[in-house]
Amino acid sequence: MNLFSPLTLGSIELPNRLIMAPLTRTRSGRDGVPTALMAEHYSQRASLGLIVSEGTYPSFAGQGFTGQPGLVTDEQIAGWKNVTDAVHAAGGRIVAQVMHAGRVTHSGTNGGREVVAPSAIAIDGVTRTYEGKQPFPVPHALTTAELPGIIEEFVAGSRAAMKAGFDGVELHSANGYLLHEFLAAGANQRTDIYGGSPENRARFVIEVYRAVAEAIGADRTGIRISPEHNVQGALETNPAETLATYTALVNGISPLKPAFLSILHKDPSDILVQELRRSFDGPVLLNSGFGVITTREEAIGMMANELCDGVVVGRPAIANPDLVRRWQEDLPLNTPDPSTFYSDGSDSAAGYTDYPAYADAS
Repeated sequence: MNLFSPLTLGSIELPNRLIMAPLTRTRSGRDGVPTALMAEHYSQRASLGLIVSEGTYPSFAGQGFTGQPGLVTDEQIAGWKNVTDAVHAAGGRIVAQVMHAGRVTHSGTNGGREVVAPSAIAIDGVTRTYEGKQPFPVPHALTTAELPGIIEEFVAGSRAAMKAGFDGVELHSANGYLLHEFLAAGANQRTDIYGGSPENRARFVIEVYRAVAEAIGADRTGIRISPEHNVQGALETNPAETLATYTALVNGISPLKPAFLSILHKDPSDILVQELRRSFDGPVLLNSGFGVITTREEAIGMMANELCDGVVVGRPAIANPDLVRRWQEDLPLNTPDPSTFYSDGSDSAAGYTDYPAYADAS
């Protein structure tokens, strides 16, 4: 087993263990329809073992960013079908990251819809809307009776992803968005069966996972978590509580045989990460490069030390469409340009599809 050996994730067969991280690029315009340029961008990176799409909203209320793509309208589904067709034609595999932003949005971004969360606690900060920067609003605390409707949004988005030709989905339960808000004590102050204890905080995420798995198959449903990431107000500062919460989550979904568990954590060898890996009966993907860029040596070392089954990378994949070849042959890398990571919502090729593949001197 090494970084360049095959890997099976449920029903998805990967030729190597390099995974493209979900990377928000805000190039879909206001209608949220994936473009031909997006199809080119993703298909350029088809040699990666698996591509995870940028976070894609399953309902209009779940949109978190301007220029974010959706999985709601027929036009959005058709746009994603063009993307998945292009990736498959290039020999690749791609799953959709289904993401509900929860309280990390604003009515000026999601079309005037109500902003929701597990508890009525606003994020301290501002967000970029179509009308400019605005303070995060106090969200509506979802009632117990409203939660089945939110679960159905995830199911509908996941069904739409399969209709669009994706090989599966990754449920976004990380980085402070809705599912993570239920897990994090700093964002979830509920007193019903969905809050107050590690098992209760994990309950809603387990229910969402189970419903999606029943709809499209657990063998095509993965999940992404980011314990102790502490961003966007989703604070997890008690190590024992955090471990207990994520252990409850992992134990709750493992019997369903998920396709994979993807963990974002700055230290792949951390006790929390490795305890969760031991508890999870399936492939574990690790992403350590949020604050810093993951290097070839680090990725190879993570596999050599048997810390994970696959390595998830972001910025190296942005700048190097042929990253697998470059890392396998230890070739020089393109340097990513952070100023072009996001666009203003326009279909901008700069820093998106214009990074060159490696050219032999001969």
